[in-house]
Amino acid sequence: MRFTANAREDPAAWDVARPRRAGPMAGVDMAGFSVPGPLRGGLRVVPHPAVMLILEFGASRPVVDDGAVRRRRGSVVAGPGFGCGGAVRAWGEDVACVQVRLSPVVARTILGVGPADLDGALVDLEDLWGREASRIREQLAEAHSWQDRFALTQALLARRYEPRSPVDPEVARAWHRIGVGRGLVRIDRLAAELGWSRKRLWTRFQAQIGIPPKRAAKLVRFDHAVHRLVAGDTAARVAAECGYTDQSHLHRDVTAFTGLTPATVAGEPFLTIDDIAWPTRQLPATTRVSATRAGR
Repeated sequence: MRFTANAREDPAAWDVARPRRAGPMAGVDMAGFSVPGPLRGGLRVVPHPAVMLILEFGASRPVVDDGAVRRRRGSVVAGPGFGCGGAVRAWGEDVACVQVRLSPVVARTILGVGPADLDGALVDLEDLWGREASRIREQLAEAHSWQDRFALTQALLARRYEPRSPVDPEVARAWHRIGVGRGLVRIDRLAAELGWSRKRLWTRFQAQIGIPPKRAAKLVRFDHAVHRLVAGDTAARVAAECGYTDQSHLHRDVTAFTGLTPATVAGEPFLTIDDIAWPTRQLPATTRVSATRAGR
């Protein structure tokens, strides 16, 4: 889950870390975050097209509030698109975590549950993994460096990995096409390309990825567009180049996903830190804020 900082926070003080080497498993990436002091106003959860695994180990356990009645404390898992509407926020003090992004295609092989099983909700990791969730928290807290924590996390994921694919090859191909096309894919043409009916693609995709293909395309398009806004592109240019009919269309999508306007979301500092934490993202290299790359 991507956290965006309240304007009163200073993201330059955040410790943002990357593994020195890519892990051995496809569809898995990770980054480390340490935020000193309290999270004033909470951190807004912005939807992202991945399954998010948050392994926290800070001085206190953060709480995620969905804006309604559900609260989760500590390490959690959420499916693609979680946080839609902008009401979900995270609270805590001296927060530290390893965040793992899992492609929905491979999530079940590691988590033991697929994106559809999460049903759009936030799930306590202890409910899925039992005592192992507590053990990894203790190990991460005792580790001396971010690189040691990444090694521990990679070992954990490898230990839980089940090599049998949980999704149809056609569904995996559809997800890949949506990602490569940055959401600009017609679902009927995609179904025809796969040799499936639109109904079959819709049903199998939602059952295995957790969201319908049209929703997945919309989420991927939004994710690309919002990073273009943060990088400094104008709303008019982003709308024209990201497949929106006009600026009003872009405005509606950004508001629906985040509860913010394009002008407001462009000023969210953690979305820029997001590009430091996940440098494989293909976006303009404009940077507005700085953060420490930890490799100690």
